[in-house]
Amino acid sequence: MTSVPADQLPVVVIGAGPVGLAAAAHLVARGLDPLVLEAGPSAGTAVRDWAHVRLFSPWAEVTDPAAEKLLAPTGWSRPDGAAYPTGGDWAEQYLQPLADTLGERVRYGATVTGVARAGRDRIVDADRDRQPFTVHVRSADGREERIGARAVIDASGTWSVPGPMGADGLPALGEKAVADRVSYRVPDLRDPAVRARYAGRRTAVIGSGASAFTALAHLADLAREEPGTHAVWILRRGIGTNTFGGGEADQLPARGALGLRAKAAVEAGHASAVTGFRTRAVEHEGGRLVLAAEDGRRLDPVDEVVVLTGFRPDLSFLSEVRLGLDERLQAPAALAPLIDPNVHSCGTVYPHGVKELSHPEQDVYLVGMKSYGRAPTFLAMTGYEQVRSVVAAIAGDREAAERVELTLPETGVCGGAGLYDDPGAARGDEAGGCCGAPATLRIGIGAPADSPGGC
Repeated sequence: MTSVPADQLPVVVIGAGPVGLAAAAHLVARGLDPLVLEAGPSAGTAVRDWAHVRLFSPWAEVTDPAAEKLLAPTGWSRPDGAAYPTGGDWAEQYLQPLADTLGERVRYGATVTGVARAGRDRIVDADRDRQPFTVHVRSADGREERIGARAVIDASGTWSVPGPMGADGLPALGEKAVADRVSYRVPDLRDPAVRARYAGRRTAVIGSGASAFTALAHLADLAREEPGTHAVWILRRGIGTNTFGGGEADQLPARGALGLRAKAAVEAGHASAVTGFRTRAVEHEGGRLVLAAEDGRRLDPVDEVVVLTGFRPDLSFLSEVRLGLDERLQAPAALAPLIDPNVHSCGTVYPHGVKELSHPEQDVYLVGMKSYGRAPTFLAMTGYEQVRSVVAAIAGDREAAERVELTLPETGVCGGAGLYDDPGAARGDEAGGCCGAPATLRIGIGAPADSPGGC
């Protein structure tokens, strides 16, 4: 890293997903120089992992205004705002063109392994705030590099760290040993190889959110076509009035529809529910898998396990910067009460910005899904407002940074699809789709609701 005045260094953005690229667009609009570091080979690498899943929000709610302005001179045409894109659509029709427009400001195959103040570890106070950041990067060929930065915006998301099978938040005994029989994503049953893995077999689905609903609905459809296919739905709690969401009364119709699909799967016998089951171990038995609970119960053998227990942030490469995180959600302390899933859904989290996202370490920000820690209520529109505010603060425009420019629809922005096999969902028909599952809006895979993990 060369000795360059901090204000001449780029703002490093970690992650070329929806929110990271939006941050770069806002930086360009402010006359600041962004450098987006993406570990994967293309824009929206994580989004492409659930390319088959339809978002729960329409195009009008998953593109950023600053990004659209940057794209406009290139001849880019905004898709029909009322249509619901799949993850693949989002990546190919919006994220990749945006990254291509940013050009050399986006680097692929660049994994961030550490962030620190130049010459200052976490302990040192002396002249700390006057030092630029040093970002440690490993390229795809293993080469190491140090990049100077005036500020760091971490939009790396949570997709790479799914929750484990174990009910205590750690892997169940034997979980790692059976990794080839466990999936932490909603299976794409349109893929012949994936379909063959679950057809005619017994699959345990662990989880109680929209991702689990999606998996149950898809496995139920498979069961109607492939005899012997059955899902065992494992819930750590009991079944209550809200287990399947609000149904027809749900404020978010798509989410309610998905819950009703899961309920129908159970009632039709395509899935059976096991309640109050907190997994302690998974064992081999006659070529199949047996799940054991903390209370001593053991389930009948299954062939596959789909674990959909949420996602969590990777904070390992931020160990040398001073973050102020909530001890439960691992989200910024001022933001955590506003997104607590015990209180809020995606439709009740109000827009927020730099005030809620600031840390003891100046000029380092966690945004997007990463800012929500373990909370599953994230929406893309909220992330775009986050980076608008954060970039304004970095640029020194405090008034704009503290101004709220986003008004969410009263019903939230989780309307729409989710079930990729429902043609009506793509058009936004009331009967189609769902709201939530894991991607930036929590999308609908075992992932995002507008992003794996959202609602």
